[in-house]
Amino acid sequence: MRLDLIRASPTKPIVMPTPLPEHQRIVITGIGLTSPNGNNLSEFRSNLLAGKSGVVPFETRYIGQVLAGVCRFDELRHQKKKELRRGTRAGSISVYCAREAVVDSGWDWSSTAKDRVGVYIGITEHGNVETENEIFEISKFDYDTSTWSHHHNPRTVANNPAGEVTLNMGITGPHYTIGAACAAGNAGFIQGVQMLRLDEVDRVIAGGVSESIHTFGIFASFKSQGALAWHDDPTKASRPFDVHRNGIVVAEGGCLVTLERLPDAVRRGAKIYGEIVGYAINSDATDFVLPFAGRQADCMRLALSKAGITPDQIDILSSHATATGQGDIEECRAIREVFGDRPTLAVNNTKSFIGHAMGAAGALELAGNLPAFQDGIAHATINLDQLDPECGLPQIVANEPRQMGNVQYILNNSFGMLGINSVVIVKRFSA
Repeated sequence: MRLDLIRASPTKPIVMPTPLPEHQRIVITGIGLTSPNGNNLSEFRSNLLAGKSGVVPFETRYIGQVLAGVCRFDELRHQKKKELRRGTRAGSISVYCAREAVVDSGWDWSSTAKDRVGVYIGITEHGNVETENEIFEISKFDYDTSTWSHHHNPRTVANNPAGEVTLNMGITGPHYTIGAACAAGNAGFIQGVQMLRLDEVDRVIAGGVSESIHTFGIFASFKSQGALAWHDDPTKASRPFDVHRNGIVVAEGGCLVTLERLPDAVRRGAKIYGEIVGYAINSDATDFVLPFAGRQADCMRLALSKAGITPDQIDILSSHATATGQGDIEECRAIREVFGDRPTLAVNNTKSFIGHAMGAAGALELAGNLPAFQDGIAHATINLDQLDPECGLPQIVANEPRQMGNVQYILNNSFGMLGINSVVIVKRFSA
């Protein structure tokens, strides 16, 4: 592939790739989601624009009351009670989101070649919930392991959430989950794009899910780090960029989308939410937990390079910021390094509404911004009462939505532990 230099930066050049052939252009045609403040895109978007939080008090084993983002979707809409008992919470979320995405896409499911459908679901972790539950149950019987569930192994294998989708929907194409910490939602999208471009599949269900609130261990670990958020008003607990932020609100949720090649979508007259035009994944290689602005900036530059655009073409930047002290600061440094102080950029944050949905975070955050291509509005970052000077980006959309007008490009940041960074860029669709 020939690369033409279009702009230089102090570290890495941004380059323009040769335009992709039509069959290599990948578009989003359906969205299924459940979040703490909405169980479909319309409801989710409305609550983002209205500033409605989904964070509530939540009781968890051994710790007591914490704050969490809790989903309340209809579990029996696409599954029977027996399937719910045998499966997992992550699997149930995945089935719900996958089924809803397919309905939204308008695919004729009955005539779809199921062996040409791929399922790629990003997760932060999987299996902790089931293992904790089983240990708690056998503790009631003096730790007699004969009472251990024979369903434990299929519940805890890493491919479980994607596998439950294939079982429920009769999909015989490839499926797997992608362990990418809190960068996993973007990683699911990226895998789907790559598999379509490689002609391994014709249709994709991809994104991220999380059942994290059902494991007490995640709350205990964040608490021991001093990184578990608390506020007398649960709706104000998640406070990215605010000087008084005090940690993460753990959330569950899921967002899966349908992806397909542009000619296929056009041929059937599909609605198109946007075209994935750029992406990147890289690694900090610096620390188990602490992020590094330099590598985050490199990841954004690489995604821009693959999209063949410059930083000044991004209209909305969906930030990863989790409301941790150093994490928010590092991302703001990275954004400033790549985008400078350009006032026309809108930087927003979805975790301020729903908490940190871990493996689902990046997918939900991108989905909540996609309607901006139609309504021209960047939703806000709520609970931002006093901006931390070290997070002092002038582009942050604080507390009230911003009217943007014509939105052409959205960049979605999603970063995770062990220094994994991911970026996805979506363009407003034009033929």
